[in-house]
Amino acid sequence: MCGIAGVVFKDGKLHPVGDSLTKMLNALQHRGPDSAGFAIYGGLGLMKDDYLLNIEVKEKPGLLQQVKDTVNTLTPIKNEEIIPSVENYIIYRCKVSLNSFIELKPLIMDIDKINDVIVLNGSHSFEMIKDVGLVKDIAARYDTNSKQGTHGIGHTRFSTESIVDRYHAHPFQSYIIPDITVVHNGQITNYWKIRDPLERKGHIFETTNDTECIVHYIADKLKEGYKLEEALEQSVKDMDGPFSYIVGTPNGVGIAKDQLGLRPGVLAENDELFAIASEEVALREVMDTHDIEQISPGEARAYTI
Repeated sequence: MCGIAGVVFKDGKLHPVGDSLTKMLNALQHRGPDSAGFAIYGGLGLMKDDYLLNIEVKEKPGLLQQVKDTVNTLTPIKNEEIIPSVENYIIYRCKVSLNSFIELKPLIMDIDKINDVIVLNGSHSFEMIKDVGLVKDIAARYDTNSKQGTHGIGHTRFSTESIVDRYHAHPFQSYIIPDITVVHNGQITNYWKIRDPLERKGHIFETTNDTECIVHYIADKLKEGYKLEEALEQSVKDMDGPFSYIVGTPNGVGIAKDQLGLRPGVLAENDELFAIASEEVALREVMDTHDIEQISPGEARAYTI
């Protein structure tokens, strides 16, 4: 019964996207107490070919230094930050420069080979924040209220199909093309039918979570030249099961809903904002909600800036 949310500031300038999403997700907390996550676009301000890595590292003597050494063998670490977290793990965040985007996934795979270490994400145009626990606690731990951006998506999770940890928290990301993220409520019942062709194309799946399947699907369509709304519309035709999901891209967000309308989705729009969520209560946190639209069964909508 997860909660999903997305918001776009239409002028394309920096706004308190982190604060908006925090309020929206907190309003949806009843839909999922297990974990929560954010993808906040436009606020990192990285130079071309710079990437931010978020790495979960167990608190063991020498392990963090091993991670740093592994990264430094491939590219010098430009700056770094350690976020104290929970359950004997820290979040190590570092900025690196690569020659091109295609080097990002191999770097992540090399880091992931280290025992008790996993890369939560690597990105250029968005900041990923996700952790176990309640929205308010995660917001305080990562100071999400201060995060600036142009748009973003978020999720609060009630786990039904996979374990509860930071890696399986939403958003999920694909490295087929840069900076595509997904948050999802529901199930994709023809998961393997969708996944198999993507694996044959070279997509690497790290989990059996169906949300990862969605983000690979959308990234693949965008790589083939589909516009975001076209990719969303095709997904509704190809995917079975009860679902609603939101996609984040460097240029905007989109939502798609299953053909039977078995999972909720609403949107509201004014001159400044485009906002989507599982329930109206979340939209009320960021705008006047006199004019709420229900996402119709089988409908896809997108807003790009």
